[in-house]
Amino acid sequence: MNGFGVRTGTGARRVGVAGRVLLVGDVITDVLAVLAAPLARGTDTPAAIRFTGGGQAANTAAWLTTQSVPVTLVGAVGDDAAGRDRIAELTAVGVDCAVRTVTGVGTGTVIVLAGGGERTMVTERGANVRLRPEQVDAALAEAPEASHLHLSAYTLLDPESRPAGRHALAAARERGLTTSVDAASAAPLRAVGSAAFLSWVRGVDLLLVNTDEATVLAGGLDPAAQGRALAATARRVVVKRGGAGATWVERTGTVVTSPARRVAVVDVTGAGDAFAAGLLAAWLAGATPEAALNRATDLGAAAVSQVGARPVA
Repeated sequence: MNGFGVRTGTGARRVGVAGRVLLVGDVITDVLAVLAAPLARGTDTPAAIRFTGGGQAANTAAWLTTQSVPVTLVGAVGDDAAGRDRIAELTAVGVDCAVRTVTGVGTGTVIVLAGGGERTMVTERGANVRLRPEQVDAALAEAPEASHLHLSAYTLLDPESRPAGRHALAAARERGLTTSVDAASAAPLRAVGSAAFLSWVRGVDLLLVNTDEATVLAGGLDPAAQGRALAATARRVVVKRGGAGATWVERTGTVVTSPARRVAVVDVTGAGDAFAAGLLAAWLAGATPEAALNRATDLGAAAVSQVGARPVA
């Protein structure tokens, strides 16, 4: 327990990396509708609907526990049943939750329309915008064994939570942790502008972008060229290309590509978050880029083969 929120979880899974991974970002309730047919605008579309845990940082934390990586999640929820449920389910899978409970604001909620190998999100970030720099400092102080900090860029893309995101990267570097950022989403990236975003993440060890995000940040180039352009900002860049695989580019000039796994796609919600977890688990354990991409694509394939953004027990 600390002055900024609730700390829960056993942290019992402690093999695979040199130290704990801190994840900073959103905790969300997903209202997930897996459409049975293409969306019929202005009328009814049948779907299977469920309420599930979501949020980019929370999802990645949950997937990391399947790789036996000890993780601490730094975030914020509302003082409501949804917030309590989100913390409980993350704690149950071994995530240490350094999560602030904010009164007077609801836990973030996203309506996800999934179908045809895509998903569209309608977002209310709720308490997530109340993430504060002091929470990051408290979590770092209480996890001296941490070796890496992973930031969901949703924190940077909202002006209210941006100070916490920028502080997280700076504080991690000051303490000698490696850092990574997932670029999060193309539309809000476009809204803040590529120059501003790249200035905020300059110097990170690893930047993850999907094809749309890479286009916003680097233009309509081929993935290797996008990676090389973004490697002026980050030491390593991974361009996630969905069914076309992924490309790893290092500032040193190394370029590695990996094909996607061929699986039946059920729901792509959270696939990028699972991919990030596999990549981090392998890379932080000393794997080569090829091996890290292979682990990432394995988890991404597992994610699209099920319904929902979190691993199925």
